[in-house]
Amino acid sequence: MPPSEPLVELNGITKSYAKPVSLFKRQTLRAVDGVSLSVRQGETLGLVGESGCGKSTTGQIAARLLAPSGGKLLYRGEDVTGAGAGALRQALRRRIQYVFQDPYTSLNPRFPIGRLLGEPLKINRLCGRKERQLRVGEMLETIGLDVSYAKRYPHELSGGQRQRIGIARALILNPEFVVLDEPVSALDVSVQAQILNLLKKLQREFSLTYLFISHDLNVIHYMSDKVAVMYLGKIVETADVDSLYSRPLHPYTQALMSFVPTDDLRAKREKIILKGDLPNPLAIPAGCPFQTRCAHVHERCLSAAPSLKEASPGHSVSCHLYA
Repeated sequence: MPPSEPLVELNGITKSYAKPVSLFKRQTLRAVDGVSLSVRQGETLGLVGESGCGKSTTGQIAARLLAPSGGKLLYRGEDVTGAGAGALRQALRRRIQYVFQDPYTSLNPRFPIGRLLGEPLKINRLCGRKERQLRVGEMLETIGLDVSYAKRYPHELSGGQRQRIGIARALILNPEFVVLDEPVSALDVSVQAQILNLLKKLQREFSLTYLFISHDLNVIHYMSDKVAVMYLGKIVETADVDSLYSRPLHPYTQALMSFVPTDDLRAKREKIILKGDLPNPLAIPAGCPFQTRCAHVHERCLSAAPSLKEASPGHSVSCHLYA
């Protein structure tokens, strides 16, 4: 595929849920509201934002674990938004995989590791029993574990080892695109570094494309080529990682970046404390969704919602300050 062509595209994706508030009344919760993203082959797109902003929902839609309420999902230029279960299994399930945040709850505690890793091969009828065992052994060695781990159960492993198994299960089908949903947030800092380095190594070896979801800005900076910042279901800023971290434009991104530690002891970074309250997701005000916490809010912000526009080459922001 030419480098200019996106592998996965989300165009105006929305995801809504109806929440009953009384016997005869329901309110609509928009978990994802008009998200447009593209991930090119071989790159890592980092998706960052506060808890509850819609990051995981966006990732599940990108992996087509959830069907969007609106918009289009394209894979290699083909619209797979409305594909049924059979078509998804044939076209996408082996090419797109998902690594969940909590490895303990995402692994079946009743299966040994060998069966957990061999199950995707069996379901897709890719090989017989003996070859499955060989593939499982090879994958265990690839992620840095001994072949003897195939006989163990998830509860016998540490958190870092369980996450390695979750990664191995995602990669055993040789996918092209992997969604990593907070893959190190439940791990100790020293173990986080091991898993992140493993993910980078695997990306080089298997030519993988990542959508990396996290609320940790240091982890996003280490892993990503490009970054998208999300707030209340909307993308408010996108740029390559160096541009975003050196010159954040959106007031929300600036506040996030002000708390990132710097290795320059002489640099003094003033921390930006966001004042005001986070809007009720069921009643987001008209206009800019960040208006209740923004220090630069003006009259236009209260009436018109900004759109994501390019402020400089490769750097887009959704803010009236840059109109």
